[in-house]
Amino acid sequence: MARQTNTRLREKVIYSVFVRNHTKEGTFQALEGDLDRLAALGTDIIWLMPIHPIGEAGRKGTLGSPYAIRDFRGINPEYGTLGDFMHLVGEIHKRGMKCIIDVVYNHTSPDSILATGHPEFFLRDEAGNPTRKVADWSDVVDLDYSNRELWKYQIETLKIWAEIVDGFRCDVASAVPLAFWREAREQVERVRPGCIWLAESVHAAHTMAMRRAGYYCAADTELYDAFDITYDYDIWPYFEGCFQPTGTLREYTALVNFQESEYPAGYVKLRCLENHDQPRFASRVDSDEALRNWLALLYFEKGTTLLYSGQEYAPRHRVDLFNADDAYCDMRLDLQPYLKQLRQMKRTLPMSACFQLEAVEERAVVGRYDGPETRVRGIFDLKNAGGSVAVDLPDGTYTDRITGREVTVSGGTFDLAQAPAVIG
Repeated sequence: MARQTNTRLREKVIYSVFVRNHTKEGTFQALEGDLDRLAALGTDIIWLMPIHPIGEAGRKGTLGSPYAIRDFRGINPEYGTLGDFMHLVGEIHKRGMKCIIDVVYNHTSPDSILATGHPEFFLRDEAGNPTRKVADWSDVVDLDYSNRELWKYQIETLKIWAEIVDGFRCDVASAVPLAFWREAREQVERVRPGCIWLAESVHAAHTMAMRRAGYYCAADTELYDAFDITYDYDIWPYFEGCFQPTGTLREYTALVNFQESEYPAGYVKLRCLENHDQPRFASRVDSDEALRNWLALLYFEKGTTLLYSGQEYAPRHRVDLFNADDAYCDMRLDLQPYLKQLRQMKRTLPMSACFQLEAVEERAVVGRYDGPETRVRGIFDLKNAGGSVAVDLPDGTYTDRITGREVTVSGGTFDLAQAPAVIG
């Protein structure tokens, strides 16, 4: 893993903001009005999805994808000015939070300033036309990192933004050469010591498809050489399988445990239930009780917790990336008080200890943190099925780290009516 990685990132909560849809106005200034609430929610790091101008050529929808960027060094005028952005970051810092921004270095919009000013920076097809590796991404063209001048431009851009922000979430990081990311990190560290590097590592199926086509694509194990945090997409199909007839909790927990045994000891995973590329999680579960148990498991898992804009209200409406939408149009249930409790619980976890999950009869999960002097257990009724589960703690009364209420272990078992709970 990266030499400078701070494993305390496992204790943090990242809140993802799509500026366009976060407020009625969709501006940096309007977002400032929500910072106190986000800080109170337990947010440590605010991740702003791309803040740059969006291309018009090949645009999807009426407003276009924020990931089809026209100018890596510019500010989307719909959001405000550079001064507005810098003021927003200052207000984030005043509240004790950090700010990271999206870096979309695999591609640009077809009409980007690089496409027009530096056509030599782009991947070409047999006819010499700019092209892309993923056909469905029709609103972008891919960059070609065999050109070292592109490296210089991109790293200089990162250094410009590193004067303002605290880190970067790197889109499709697996598709950009690891050697580039290593050099970028080394140079940015001189500008912003302790800069946070979050990689959107990709699904295993995507990695294999790219390699079959003859393209470069790094695995998560490689990315840890340059990044602090990687996505959980390596096991995401098994997470999704928990909500489909073909998958099981047992398969999912086995893969979580595999991560613990195979990644470097200081690995940091981004744990989430939803993000801007996935369905709203509340649409996957049958009850709000199951939702609460899954949220508790999310915060219990070893890794950085991600919340996506509006998730604190248990919405089922998926936010549109390409057209005007409202991240808060479906406020079904106010989970903010509960998420604050989960945030406090997360701070008590011994995340340097060995972490393990165990599925119980496809209805519950028991989580473990174990060390020489550490034994913490989390019990989660994920199917709202009730009953009891075995817990390897002495019989007695325990204080639940989530709510502070008293719960009991009796006869080596835990009544799931008391779940979710974190004890030990």
